[in-house]
Amino acid sequence: MTNLPVDGTPLAADPLTRAVLEIDEYAASLGWDQPARLFALVDTAKLRAQEPSLAAQLGIDESTGTSLTPIEQDEIPAGTPLDEFLATIAWPDAVVGCALTVERLMLPPSAEKAEPEGMTERQLAKWVAEHPERQEVRMTVAVLRDGARESALRLREKDSTSEVLTGKSLVPSLADALTATFED
Repeated sequence: MTNLPVDGTPLAADPLTRAVLEIDEYAASLGWDQPARLFALVDTAKLRAQEPSLAAQLGIDESTGTSLTPIEQDEIPAGTPLDEFLATIAWPDAVVGCALTVERLMLPPSAEKAEPEGMTERQLAKWVAEHPERQEVRMTVAVLRDGARESALRLREKDSTSEVLTGKSLVPSLADALTATFED
């Protein structure tokens, strides 16, 4: 059984895991078929001290128990490949990490083994979209400047907070892409 505070976000000991679950819960409140969303992660105490008006706008005060605050960034331009968009990002020093939530279709490993060879990217996308074993998944991945990472996966068919999977290496390629946004 998962312990849930008043806002519905599962309790977690690690601040990065809490931030990922908070973002997942926010994305879940918006429903499915949403665009990818990018978040800056900032130190909550520093935000309160250095940007009190922004902290107040975000509902952050002395009673806020989280140490990382996710701040949603401008919408990712439609039609821009995610990897190209991420390659354009440079974060200011105040940002200690970042997170991304994105929806994708996934196939179980057994189905991936049956993937026809030589398909173009478009043909592959169509093949996955039409596959009877496809699963819709929302992935929330976060990284910190120090290399820490965390992920949450929510399947559309099991769209429940208690069914969210978390782990540090669930989506390694996306975590690597986010980590690269902190490299000079």
